[in-house]
Amino acid sequence: MTPQPQLLSVEELNGFGVGPLSIALAAGERLAIMGASGAGKSLLLRLLADLDPGEGKVLLAGEARDTFAATEWRRRVMLVPAQAGWWATAVEDHFEASMMDTAEAMAARLLLPPDIMKREVRVLSTGERQRLALIRAWARRPEVLLLDEPTSGLDPVATAAVEALLVECSGEGIGIVMVTHDAMQARRMADRTFTMDKGRLSAA
Repeated sequence: MTPQPQLLSVEELNGFGVGPLSIALAAGERLAIMGASGAGKSLLLRLLADLDPGEGKVLLAGEARDTFAATEWRRRVMLVPAQAGWWATAVEDHFEASMMDTAEAMAARLLLPPDIMKREVRVLSTGERQRLALIRAWARRPEVLLLDEPTSGLDPVATAAVEALLVECSGEGIGIVMVTHDAMQARRMADRTFTMDKGRLSAA
């Protein structure tokens, strides 16, 4: 029987401050990446999302990244940065109409206020923005989620809610690469953990 390709395969990836490195992510797998500030963790996520220039081979389910339009790749391999962008005044304007039922259900699960979609972005706390950015990404059903410190601004109860959602995401086959400074979170969440130092990865 022919082996199935990994969901995301990276071979000899090089970019500014990162690499060369190789890594593979299976469908439904959760990887944690730890390391000191400035080690290149966020840069790696940007390279995987094709937001920064780099060299090397990156494949999604066996298909080379250069066969995808950039927008299509970023829809399927989606980055949720530590500080997500917001381009409209109201929260609801960042969600397509077809996503609203799902987004509101996820907002309740992540302990956000019932009227959160009607609020203006400017009045939201850091933690509220973090959770909404995750919901916005999840609602678009990517195949890979790249998460940069997704719970750094949250209290323990909200953190637990986010972690439960991510476990559910991976159970549906979504691959997750998560940068975290929290060693306990890595132990709770990750199937495998890597440490990044000076742009290079090693198994933790």
